[in-house]
Amino acid sequence: MPSDAVKKILSAEAEADRLNAGAKVRCEEIVRDAKQKAAVSIQKMLSQANAEADRLRSANAEKLKSYQESAQENCQKQIEELHRRAADNSEKAVDAIISGFFS
Repeated sequence: MPSDAVKKILSAEAEADRLNAGAKVRCEEIVRDAKQKAAVSIQKMLSQANAEADRLRSANAEKLKSYQESAQENCQKQIEELHRRAADNSEKAVDAIISGFFS
């Protein structure tokens, strides 16, 4: 009888070792699959973030171009106004000088 009990114990230990080894392999597979899925998910998110960043850069470049054009137009108008005022003031200054000599 004791040898049957020992055989059963040894058999149970062997079965437990086999089950543990199988569980360990399955656990490693689950972790490996999770890592792969996480890597794919991260790459997808990075791709989406890059696409969004490109879209925002493009939109901002268009806004910047519009702002630059508007600023250029405003500057040109101000320059033209300053030239006009300078011409008026020059004429007035010349008239004043001439009037000063002939008065």
